[in-house]
Amino acid sequence: MRSALYHGTVVHRRLRPKPHRLRYRVFSLLLDLDDLPRLGRDVKRLVHNRFGLFSFHDRDHGPGDGSLLRPWVEDTLRAAGISEPPARVAILTYPRILGYVFNPLSVYFCHDAADRVTAVLYEVSNTFRERHTYVIPTEGGGRIRQECDKRMYVSPFIGMRATYRFHLRPPDAAVTVGIRQSDPQGPLLNAVFSGRREDLSDAALRRAFLRYPLMTFKVIAGIHWEALLLWRKGAPVHRHETAPAVPFSVGRSVSPAIEDSGP
Repeated sequence: MRSALYHGTVVHRRLRPKPHRLRYRVFSLLLDLDDLPRLGRDVKRLVHNRFGLFSFHDRDHGPGDGSLLRPWVEDTLRAAGISEPPARVAILTYPRILGYVFNPLSVYFCHDAADRVTAVLYEVSNTFRERHTYVIPTEGGGRIRQECDKRMYVSPFIGMRATYRFHLRPPDAAVTVGIRQSDPQGPLLNAVFSGRREDLSDAALRRAFLRYPLMTFKVIAGIHWEALLLWRKGAPVHRHETAPAVPFSVGRSVSPAIEDSGP
């Protein structure tokens, strides 16, 4: 199996109008979509489309109707103007734990036959049960730098006139997913997940359950707790805007010469 587990931390640093910082220990799974039929067999503690200690459900992603994700990825790439189908696709995401998950961001890495990442899909979900995917081709190997205009409401403390800039270290021995969010006045938020790889196994999942007990429940609780802290600091609140009818938008690569700074 190409799938793996990544132990790491999520760090957010809001720069304005009210400075705020958070840091949480988490783990993510990197699941090769071609490995999904083997879940529950080769790795018994992680099952596919049924209840388990850990599980991955197709309906938590993509079109949300439970259909297979590989065809959805290929259809989305074509609709975005990327005609070459990927040789393989891997998703970096949280699993369901005891049947529950909320994924603010899941990242799909699309590889060619030489195992180079040729496109990335950023699947963003908000607490209004809306989802939008940013589809961005890459410009080659190594570190990936991309950007797109914000199309879906996420945080009540950040308006819609914003831009995301992504900086990625594709999954290998380690992985990094970094996001800088800016508006016309300048930088607003730096966020990053950094993790170290562990082979996916029943023993690794058992250790993860003990190390991060009920992690996915803590994710949604943490979102609301941090929102309360920001509200108490006096951060202005932006009214919810309905997600666009088109479920994806296309971003662009940016020059690798641009310096990245962590949060």
